[in-house]
Amino acid sequence: MSESATVALAADNPAENDDTARDIPFYRPVANECELFEKAHRLKLPLLLKGPTGCGKTRFVAHMAARLGLPLFTVACHDDLTAADLTGRYLLKGGETVWTDGPLTRAVRTGGICYLDEVVEARKDVTVVLHPLTDDRRILPLERTGETLHAPDDFMLVVSYNPGYQNILKNLKPSTRQRFIAISFDYPPPEVETEVVARETGLEESRAALLVRLARRLRGLKDYDLEEGASTRLVIYCGNLIAAGMPMQEAIEAALIEPLTDDEDVKEGLREAIAAIID
Repeated sequence: MSESATVALAADNPAENDDTARDIPFYRPVANECELFEKAHRLKLPLLLKGPTGCGKTRFVAHMAARLGLPLFTVACHDDLTAADLTGRYLLKGGETVWTDGPLTRAVRTGGICYLDEVVEARKDVTVVLHPLTDDRRILPLERTGETLHAPDDFMLVVSYNPGYQNILKNLKPSTRQRFIAISFDYPPPEVETEVVARETGLEESRAALLVRLARRLRGLKDYDLEEGASTRLVIYCGNLIAAGMPMQEAIEAALIEPLTDDEDVKEGLREAIAAIID
């Protein structure tokens, strides 16, 4: 998929309007990502989504789960997430010790999509648990219960991470990466992002286009003064504040400047970059 392949939230074609009637989260494909997801599910292949913060990876998974009519089990990974958090553990309930399935185990038992967001943030034992589910065995051994669960046909494992943000200490090993097929995401092309912001916020297209121009300008500063550029999510937040009556300058400060850095000199540089566009 091209660098611009990304998530969008709405479309004007009849098929996507049908999604509205079925309560499917809006998503406008930029390339073949929906088709690839469907084929991966049908062929029982695990999927890796790569892309920057706030470009819409999670929305894409929610859209596809609803589109396929599958339950979605989402796990936000973090430094303290262990394999037991995914598979389950014995808990004390009513004076008895009872096994309680984790989200991964529930997905394997019942079928559906298990989505591990920012998987590299989890502890290393998590990826070890995933390995038997990402090859032709498609099994989940539960040592604590003595079970070996076989994933049903409609089970799918999806993981995501932001390769631009991770360092060498937090990255997927080649042995893990090569267990997945992968899709690269990026922020939408300007016209698509403008449409998304306008639809999500209710702003007129000209004002949405201005916010997109600002965001793209700030993204150009990534790797110079910023670790991350302004995400589509932040642009939508900014638009929502403006639509709710906040002055544009205050909304920009709250949504497009303050979340990006704590460095006062960098913030002043961002204000100057924005002022050059607004003025």
